[in-house]
Amino acid sequence: MQPSKSLAIEAYGDTDVGRVRPANQDAFLCLPEEGAFIVADGMGGHAGGEVASMLCILAIQTFMESAEAPLASRDGCEHPCQPVMQALSDAVNHAAVRIYERACEQPSLKGMGTTVTMLKIVDGCGYFAHVGDSRLYLLRQGALQQLTTDHSWVNEQMSAGLLSREEAALHPYRNIITRSVGCREEVNVETGFIDLCDDDCLLLCSDGLHGSVSNAEIARLLIDGGAYAVRPLIDLANDRGGEDNVTVVVVKVYVSEF
Repeated sequence: MQPSKSLAIEAYGDTDVGRVRPANQDAFLCLPEEGAFIVADGMGGHAGGEVASMLCILAIQTFMESAEAPLASRDGCEHPCQPVMQALSDAVNHAAVRIYERACEQPSLKGMGTTVTMLKIVDGCGYFAHVGDSRLYLLRQGALQQLTTDHSWVNEQMSAGLLSREEAALHPYRNIITRSVGCREEVNVETGFIDLCDDDCLLLCSDGLHGSVSNAEIARLLIDGGAYAVRPLIDLANDRGGEDNVTVVVVKVYVSEF
């Protein structure tokens, strides 16, 4: 039997339009008291990206509230709790339907979609669901690890051995994603989990951060600032040119076992 855990969460989030884009198509949710965190990076002309990312956040939040029981506790479930991961996947596809339906109702929004990276903390475990190229990182004992996979063209080429990491970083197709929420009524959702330890720090971000700030720099700012690293991370992305909207949510967890 696993020991019981008492967990405290400190978390902050922010989003910034950057220094080039005329509008912010990112959106986020940061609810530490509910252990729920989301970053969404929208795409689509005529305000479609803004609509898609915000609609995604709202649709997932509504679904999570209606599915409160499977998301509140894994009591009686094997570990990891498959009902929790299934509920997160269902929440993302609920959002996909809502976005797709809105685009069908408003032709000017046709083709809009969004990335989504969401984290739900349940009984000392972090469950995540992910589509696109926003990311979830874990900083543990000074080492930064990317927990999600980029659903992007360059990442697929790298996995096939056709591009090096250096080539991918400069490739003109580096911003093309291969999965998004809302372009169709259903999407293949990546899910996973991480058992949380004391002093873990989790970072959810859009590609406006990881596209211009290195993993080493991200790790350094998280080590220095913990949950208060949100604004320094955004400021560093803007100092690098601010070519994209940038959204950051940092979650610091404190765990004791008994």
